[in-house]
Amino acid sequence: MSIAAPRTSTTRRTLLIAALGVLALDAFAIATFGNVGLKGFPGDVIKRALEPIVPHTVIDLGGDPTHAASLFDFYPSITGSIIMSWIVMAVIIVSFTLLARRLKDVPGAVQNAVEFALEGLTNFATGIGGAGAKPFITFFLACFLFIAVSNWSGLIPGVGRVHEFRAPTSDVNVTVGLALVAFVYFHYQGFRALGFGGYLGKFFTLKGGPVGLFVGVLEFFLEIVKPVTLAMRLFGNIYGGELALTVMTTITIAFIPLALYGLELFVGLMQGIIFSVLVLVFTMLAMEGHHEEGHDEHHEPAGAGEGSAAGAESRVAAH
Repeated sequence: MSIAAPRTSTTRRTLLIAALGVLALDAFAIATFGNVGLKGFPGDVIKRALEPIVPHTVIDLGGDPTHAASLFDFYPSITGSIIMSWIVMAVIIVSFTLLARRLKDVPGAVQNAVEFALEGLTNFATGIGGAGAKPFITFFLACFLFIAVSNWSGLIPGVGRVHEFRAPTSDVNVTVGLALVAFVYFHYQGFRALGFGGYLGKFFTLKGGPVGLFVGVLEFFLEIVKPVTLAMRLFGNIYGGELALTVMTTITIAFIPLALYGLELFVGLMQGIIFSVLVLVFTMLAMEGHHEEGHDEHHEPAGAGEGSAAGAESRVAAH
């Protein structure tokens, strides 16, 4: 009976070789560039490596050479995050178009993996929103794919360091834009399901007396806060993760940056799921009619089946 040899020594040898390789690469860079890159190490080196919070202007459309870009800027220009957004959209559209043209009755490994992932996400969304969530699965998947790929694009070497390319979700202007699109979408679905008067009646009604009116107005203002929380949560997690990865890569060797890469891959996936799930939950809640205490009358969202999104928001908001 043979016993498999332990693999611990092989793993240690691989890690040691990787660490020595990184050190050799650092030594080669120092010898080649005359230690210019390490001037002021570590503080100045980290500052030079950090991605600025204000995106760089790649193409100036305003014609004002003296314009100074700010965080929230309405000056007509194309930034690196916009260019990367176009690239992400092109990658997703082209990839799924090619995949759709090569569908087979007996799927291969790639088709199996994609179908498994899409089916899992669809079942996950339906489990949260109930049968009434089925008409909104396409928008849910579109949000997830764009945000997840955008998050991961910031982990590609050079993205964020080269002005022409920046991860879209590390720019607060892009996340605010995504949140506003989602805001318009779920309120449109609410008006569509309940009608203009029925939807506004959820917030502005005297049936519950002054207290009911006060609570309704408060809920109305909370609706306005939703896009802010969606945008800031996504931006903060992605931009903060990239800063942490930059700092640790600057001051350490391979082990910690590789671990952080794995963590950021997971965070990028989770932030895509959280944003998409919250949009789905907000859509289902927008379609629910006003609940009256002491009455049996209940307005269901259009096309709703078993299950409700009433408790789903609390399950994902903590993330």
